[in-house]
Amino acid sequence: MLHRFIHHVRENNLLDVQKHYLLAISGGMDSVVLAHLLHLGGFKFDLVHCNYQLRGRESELDEEWVRRLAKKMNVPIHVNVLDTYAYMKTHGLSLQMAARELRYEWFEQLQKEMGTSGVLVAHHADDQLETVLLNLLRGTGIEGVYGMSEKRDFIIRPLLPFNRSEIREFLQAESLDWREDSSNQKTLYKRNFVRHKVLPVLSDFDPSGPALMQYSFERIKDTGKAFFYFFEEWLKARIQHESPFEFLEYKELVDVPGKASLLFYWLRPKGFVYAQVEDILLAVQQGESGKCFLSGNWILNLDRECLILGTKNTGNVTSTIEDHDISLVLNGDTNYDILHLKEDWRIDRSSENAFLDSQLLDFPLVLRNWQEGDRFMPLGMRQFKKVSDFLIDLKVPLIKKKSIKVLCSGEAIVWVVGYRIDDRYKVTSSTREVVYFKKKV
Repeated sequence: MLHRFIHHVRENNLLDVQKHYLLAISGGMDSVVLAHLLHLGGFKFDLVHCNYQLRGRESELDEEWVRRLAKKMNVPIHVNVLDTYAYMKTHGLSLQMAARELRYEWFEQLQKEMGTSGVLVAHHADDQLETVLLNLLRGTGIEGVYGMSEKRDFIIRPLLPFNRSEIREFLQAESLDWREDSSNQKTLYKRNFVRHKVLPVLSDFDPSGPALMQYSFERIKDTGKAFFYFFEEWLKARIQHESPFEFLEYKELVDVPGKASLLFYWLRPKGFVYAQVEDILLAVQQGESGKCFLSGNWILNLDRECLILGTKNTGNVTSTIEDHDISLVLNGDTNYDILHLKEDWRIDRSSENAFLDSQLLDFPLVLRNWQEGDRFMPLGMRQFKKVSDFLIDLKVPLIKKKSIKVLCSGEAIVWVVGYRIDDRYKVTSSTREVVYFKKKV
């Protein structure tokens, strides 16, 4: 096993004899074997041990045992005595989750302080299979079969290719001692139930069953990688961007296999869950235009022909524009240049921009969110119209309505930004100076 271990860590660039590591050791069979493999292989490491104070005197004996092991191996050891129950109650976590958070927070802090090249943990092939089965029981998707990575952030798992039987054989061959955690036998915990109840049944049915399942999961994992490769191409080709919104036309989902997965992985970074995706597809199928789905600070709006994704309206935003200002910022990506023209201008008739008679404006101008009851006289009309009705006539999606701003001179709206100026402030033959709001490309 030592030869295979050294070959594995070198071939996969997991460990380097020139670097220094921390090894998380409980005193159990797996971490003890890893400690001896590292020691025999000439790798430099310190031991790190967490005393969770969960098993009374037994926890104290574990700590004493690993301290003796460190002395025997002549390696430094770092011990952290943790108040796991208090952390669990304070943070509203399960006991196992509280212990997990406490140890990984400490591991990360310690390895940064010491400048080591990572923290080694002794998860092996059987742990990996248990993790995948637990993930599937939780209802995870294709990524659930990925299991644990051999190397992720500062955590390194060099024993993942080895199963529990191989580890036990090494223990016996080397006449090694270890500590048995009594809680590992309790099937109250889900992982222990899978380990002691589920996997033995599979092995009884077919002794090679666990190994074949692991092989199948590896194949599915590779299929997943292919999916995500093609998904990124689909994303680039199908999602349209018009800051600050993203758009997906319904026609891109017609007769597309796996549409739920495509939608999920588009929306997941914004906090949407798979159950919402199923509801979204049903709403699209039933033509529920105007319906919205929320997640954190994000909103997905079903428009007439597409899905529109954007952030929620964060409240009223008000700013002022002085007569000497040269730019207008609406959000991080939508900006306007403000030009003051006195001669040789050519009227810009784009609804995105504004061409206003400077003499009619009362500076400072005020930029704010539009409000219910707001009225203005749209360019080309001779009577006032509610901004809300104006936006309805243009069939502006609900999500976009929430972000629309108006530019005001005194109490009067002179421009529904990006849509229409007020007819009373347009440029005429008597205009001597123009204030030109030109959208930056």
